[in-house]
Amino acid sequence: MFTIDLMLKRIALPVSVQRKTEEDAEALYQEILAAMRSGNSEILELSCEKVPGKKVAVFSNEITAVQIAQKSGTTGGGKPPGFAALAEALAE
Repeated sequence: MFTIDLMLKRIALPVSVQRKTEEDAEALYQEILAAMRSGNSEILELSCEKVPGKKVAVFSNEITAVQIAQKSGTTGGGKPPGFAALAEALAE
């Protein structure tokens, strides 16, 4: 499973959706980058393949960063990677 995390202006925690394949995750990542580069304020509607029915809509001009991370089955109960770990560290 691949997680795509979006950091938004004025929001400390990331918005995340999942994709089952690396190809699907990369395609979504590229779609988000294109929207960010356009400079227009368009609405991106994202759905999650891990949680059916989970949907989120964001304005592309509110996205400050995007990342892809592969969820490992060996990840323990420690801090999550990437943006979520940064947000937790800032909150402490």
